[in-house]
Amino acid sequence: MHSFNPGQRVAVLLPLPLPGPLDYQVDEGQSLPLGGFVRVPLGTRLLIGVVWGAAADRPEQFACRPVNELLPLPPLPAISRQLVDWVGHYCLARSGAVLKMVMSVPSALEAVRPRAPHLRAAEPLPSALVLTAARQSALAQAQLATSAAELCRRAGVSPSVVAGLVRAGALLPVADGGVEPAPAPDPMRPGPVLSPEQSAAADSLRRKLTGGFSVTLLEGVTGSGKTEVYFEAIAGALAAGRQALVLLPEIALSAQFLSRFARRFGAAPLVWHSEVTQSARRRTWRMVAEGAASVVVGARSALFLPFDRLGLVVVDEEHDASYKQDEGVCYHARDIAVVRARLGAIPIVLASATPSLESLVNVADGRYAHLALPNRHGGASLPSVALIDLRRHPPPRQRWISPPLQDAVRDCLNAGEQALLFLNRRGYAPLTLCGGCGFRLNCPDCAAWLVDHRQQDRLLCHHCGHAILRPQLCPSCQAEGRFTPCGPGVERVAEEAALLFPKARLAVMASDLLTGPGAAAALVARMAAHDIDLLIGTQIVAKGHHFPLLTLVGVIDADLGLAGGDLRAGERTFQLLSQVAGRAGRADHPGRVLLQTYQPDAPVMQALAGGDAAGFIRAETDDRRSGGWPPFGRLVALIVSGKDPVLVESSAALMARQAPHDPAIELLGPAPAPFALLRGRHRHRLLLKAGKQVNLQAYLRRWLASVKLPRQVRVQVDVDPYSFL
Repeated sequence: MHSFNPGQRVAVLLPLPLPGPLDYQVDEGQSLPLGGFVRVPLGTRLLIGVVWGAAADRPEQFACRPVNELLPLPPLPAISRQLVDWVGHYCLARSGAVLKMVMSVPSALEAVRPRAPHLRAAEPLPSALVLTAARQSALAQAQLATSAAELCRRAGVSPSVVAGLVRAGALLPVADGGVEPAPAPDPMRPGPVLSPEQSAAADSLRRKLTGGFSVTLLEGVTGSGKTEVYFEAIAGALAAGRQALVLLPEIALSAQFLSRFARRFGAAPLVWHSEVTQSARRRTWRMVAEGAASVVVGARSALFLPFDRLGLVVVDEEHDASYKQDEGVCYHARDIAVVRARLGAIPIVLASATPSLESLVNVADGRYAHLALPNRHGGASLPSVALIDLRRHPPPRQRWISPPLQDAVRDCLNAGEQALLFLNRRGYAPLTLCGGCGFRLNCPDCAAWLVDHRQQDRLLCHHCGHAILRPQLCPSCQAEGRFTPCGPGVERVAEEAALLFPKARLAVMASDLLTGPGAAAALVARMAAHDIDLLIGTQIVAKGHHFPLLTLVGVIDADLGLAGGDLRAGERTFQLLSQVAGRAGRADHPGRVLLQTYQPDAPVMQALAGGDAAGFIRAETDDRRSGGWPPFGRLVALIVSGKDPVLVESSAALMARQAPHDPAIELLGPAPAPFALLRGRHRHRLLLKAGKQVNLQAYLRRWLASVKLPRQVRVQVDVDPYSFL
């Protein structure tokens, strides 16, 4: 490894949005490795950065401050440094801002402090242990908790469950001052018996482990066993002494995945997402950096962990829009994961029942390999899908469940089976207005209505978090008690369902009502134990959950995602409704799906009802290709924002006037963004559209360097935007 010696100058990249690395002097007695974590002075502060290379040639009289110290950490791997530079270049972000995502746990860089005793799962588990749903939840969360009390909270179990696992020898006390090696997943542990289709797909993935960089789209219908297939690839990577990374779009709610992993490999993976405690994040970061972590399951930010021997990347639900980060450094984790695999010359698996159009086009063009699982595992059949035309079968006034759907739910419950009512809208009602004057309760900091959340007794903004109590008087006309909820959220549908089906045991599954992974795990366990008859949920119910007794899915507003004219509205609606439909009939009983719609003739509705996914994808592909839209063209969004609306509008107009002329690039706008006010900042948007071969990054650098905007105005660049709000 290259090192820098006393008297030399080094470039140190700091996790700050600076133009580039800063130069420092290697002091006497120091030897600094490339990638080493160092403490350096900046102004009056001491900050931690990374040795990025040799300093630029400068005159000898150019003074450099010395490096304060080299931290006792493994150097940041070369591939991690390459990824930081690549993301900064492609996304037009400062490299220091990207490095901040790598160094996201500052405490992990400091000296290790002794920890209080905590519990970890025994490895292997006692053979006589009876694994109830509550015990599985506790074992899956054990690695993340720093105390028995926290384990109870995270897993949503009582102290008696944890105490019972300790008595049974399934949870062991741990107390030391270092980074404790995690119980290693066992790649030789026998997995479930795979079907011939699954075995062929797993064999193909295992062969790719020694073939360098490759991308494989693993496409399988819901319930086809994609997870067990890529588990075999993970086992192969571990057997070869390599690490594996699995990305999930909603890791905080994926208790079933963690339980399945622990059953397959005899130990839980390390988990990385925003709801993991700071101490657990610190521990995971250190274990990855020190090579003690074999498998990490995480959200999109796990891509930036400092793996030194990564051998496999899996992106599950690769189509999910949650992989796109729209703030700070704007990037798409699926695409950056492919880059990470290419830099490391390793295989990557993209898994989905409803692949993105981008991935399907890459398959058609020969850039990605394709493995298909067209049948459900174990002989289960796909659910039937039918449309309920709300123009012909409207629900009663101020009701949302149509008569045909009411009858279907009633029949399902009478048969002793479970039903799901799906509405992708949190809260009780999306709008509250005064019945006297029509005044609408809006967020003062966003161009959005306040959403009524009855269970929290608040009106909330879903964009900035602004919350108020329900006012008694209308601020406009002073009328008392005239505020009326308009439209349904899941809480209102649950209220209606309770009236229609008074004997049914109901539960609501929405992200704002689940206080963490433990609450989600507990609700999923209740569904599996048939403690719930009727589940009402938002999109998180579609995130890979397996409910064996669920036979009916009713979608309250299938048209909801088609509003707004978004480029990907049809594709996203098809994906979401297909995923929701896939919750039905996954075991012995056949499933049925009913979609309530005012647009039964819309292509997406016809494709869902007819089971014609291929036809829908062909039509969507033709539309995008003819218009030159992604993935057949490129887009870059620029959001100009600030506190002063006049200054923002004039700055956006100035940018448009000074845009370099290029016949290969079309400039759209500026125009007010759909959310023209967001978190107190006024927003105008410009959109660049070009062919795939155009170097938009070079064009943007030239353009942005030529425009001098007021300091109060900020420009955010989003390469390959997904959201147009």
